[in-house]
Amino acid sequence: IGVSRDGIRAQENFKAKQDFNFELISDKDETVCQIFDVIKLKKMYGKEHLGIERSTFLIDSEGKLVQEWRGVKVPGHVDDVLTAAEALHAN
Repeated sequence: IGVSRDGIRAQENFKAKQDFNFELISDKDETVCQIFDVIKLKKMYGKEHLGIERSTFLIDSEGKLVQEWRGVKVPGHVDDVLTAAEALHAN
């Protein structure tokens, strides 16, 4: 499941453009973002603003947080998450 502060319409457009096969959740009021502590002070063009730190959270079938990745960079990240998720099923 993907979560962002974007509205539902924007998410549906993004999901279609990226051809995602998973659901996106709109978190306009930042409830989920606050629970996972992903709202961080960032700098862009020398100006500070609050933004989302790109993060991934692996949650098992019982709802337990198993692993987290913060400050994610896209290259290689999917492979890391898949390896960790496959290890859950191997145990």
